[in-house]
Amino acid sequence: MIKVAVLGATGYAGIELVRILSAHPDVKLEILGSHSFSGQPISEVYQNFSHVLDLDCEELDLDRVAECDVAFTALPHGASKDVIPTLIEKDLKVIDLSGDFRYDDIKVYEEWYGQVHSSPDLLDEAVYGLCELYRDRIKSARLIGNPGCYTTCSILGAYPILATGYGKSENIIVDAKSGVTGAGRGLGLAYHFCECTENTKAYKVATHRHTSEIEQELSKAAGENVMISFTPHLIPQKRGILATIYVNLAKPCTTEELVNVYKEFYKDEYFVRVKEAGKLPETKHVAGSNFVDIGIVVDRRLNRAVIVSALDNIYKGAAGQAVQNMNLMFGLDEKTGISNAGFYL
Repeated sequence: MIKVAVLGATGYAGIELVRILSAHPDVKLEILGSHSFSGQPISEVYQNFSHVLDLDCEELDLDRVAECDVAFTALPHGASKDVIPTLIEKDLKVIDLSGDFRYDDIKVYEEWYGQVHSSPDLLDEAVYGLCELYRDRIKSARLIGNPGCYTTCSILGAYPILATGYGKSENIIVDAKSGVTGAGRGLGLAYHFCECTENTKAYKVATHRHTSEIEQELSKAAGENVMISFTPHLIPQKRGILATIYVNLAKPCTTEELVNVYKEFYKDEYFVRVKEAGKLPETKHVAGSNFVDIGIVVDRRLNRAVIVSALDNIYKGAAGQAVQNMNLMFGLDEKTGISNAGFYL
């Protein structure tokens, strides 16, 4: 059995990790780290765990964590980079859900996150945990920068059209909408029920941190520097991201042709479902699952592809993807514990 610690276990991404891992056939949950709820049973903090998981939350004790095989760090941005070096020194594998170890270039991280990175050597070593693109590197990694939710949805949606030369790298637009869990469990006026319900709004226009992460990966797909226009929106639902991506075509093609390009690109990827021509994704179809659904339409009037991708922001966009990474790191079938269908209702 893989002995697991979840640090930051009572945030939304952390508790989704706990929910998935509590039913994982090859995992023994050892430590649920939570400063806010230290000493309290997880089944009192989240009562859906009654009769399912009998484990108390506890303060961070790195010597205790060192008894585990892997630590998931679901800590705030900036906090992970101060904890992870010690965990690596203690010979743990680490899967970090913050943005601290996702970047190839330390200058890009420091520019977008507004702080100095204290472990540049580990940043150089960390593997970007998008399994569909970096599976072989993930298998031998000891530190994973687990991708963000907007980024996973946008990168997987746009990557094939750039990697195959069907799309131009200039003037890419990503219009993305996220459920409120994407903001985390912390309190804030903008996330109160009366502020969110019956309301949709754009935020952090042209300044959202995930812009840089998406650009990093799409630049690799295109083989040249890519800059995008990224606009996130908050929508009145709990889970889900829907990204509509606009890419100008480098050569004329039909919707059916481009759908076939995507099907070929993702033919071996269980968790990526490419829709048939004429069908588009909906967040209802992926909520509560590790699946990413992608649909494509070619606008022949404008010689442009419109790509729509959908995922669950705290499952494939966070916790489920982290477990997928863990499965690969420990030689398991990567679908283990996360192959369930979505909620739908």
